[in-house]
Amino acid sequence: MTHVEDELTGQPECWARAAAEVARHTPQLPRRGERVAFVGCGTSYFMGRAAAALREGAGHGESDAFAASEFPHLRSYDHVVALTRSGTTTEVLDLLARLRGRTRTTAITADPHTPVKDAADHLVVLPYADERSVVQTRFATTALTLLRAHLGLHTDSVVTDARTALAEPLPEQLLGCGQFTFLGRGWTVGLAHEAALKTREAALAWSEAYPAMEYRHGPISVTTGGSATWMLGDAPDGLPEEVRATGALWIPGTLDPLAELVRAQRLAVALAAARGLDPDRPRHLTRSVILAP
Repeated sequence: MTHVEDELTGQPECWARAAAEVARHTPQLPRRGERVAFVGCGTSYFMGRAAAALREGAGHGESDAFAASEFPHLRSYDHVVALTRSGTTTEVLDLLARLRGRTRTTAITADPHTPVKDAADHLVVLPYADERSVVQTRFATTALTLLRAHLGLHTDSVVTDARTALAEPLPEQLLGCGQFTFLGRGWTVGLAHEAALKTREAALAWSEAYPAMEYRHGPISVTTGGSATWMLGDAPDGLPEEVRATGALWIPGTLDPLAELVRAQRLAVALAAARGLDPDRPRHLTRSVILAP
């Protein structure tokens, strides 16, 4: 078993623990009414997009998400939350340094013994969700679960759905597809982008992600026999029929969207194995991006 396979199977337990311990982290997390920006790189950025949409949609205050390298410094925020598994990513550390003394910052990380402990005002540590693999799975989803629980949006059914996502076989036709499109709505758009990223980095597969309603405005033109279109969450009316009319495989989101992401993680690993690739060592990638000064 690869590291990433082992780590993604541990997600239900990590999610349950994060939800159970959320009260301990509440003082470090955004308060209702604050104007908040979530930042990260790669997977962490996509989790930040999901968190921002969830928070604003729940009425807790204006919330945005940015790649750490693209943070808009001319905007004013009450609180910036950085997601960083390693605590060493250059862009995140540089941003936190620029914000020190003028904006409250919190870093959610897996390792408290890294430079981020001195860069952020507050630290939320999830050591039980740390990973050995380059490819992120359980840390990212556990951080998002913590934020969902903080908003009062996590339920035990999410963990149950995650166990279902791990136990049920994937549709057999998926491994024969050559192109994958993941769709989301609202907070699940970030999850769709993360699912596409997993498929690209682990299996070198052609994968894309779009807001579900935008998919009709051009991207559906690449969908054909041999394609798979996977919905995370509820699909817009008529879209499944339009996708099936192209000859593509339609995968409905029947579980909680975060559990659907677990299914997509499993797909990425299965595709990598079928293609003779090692998902623990994606091409040209490292566990943390540390840029030379």
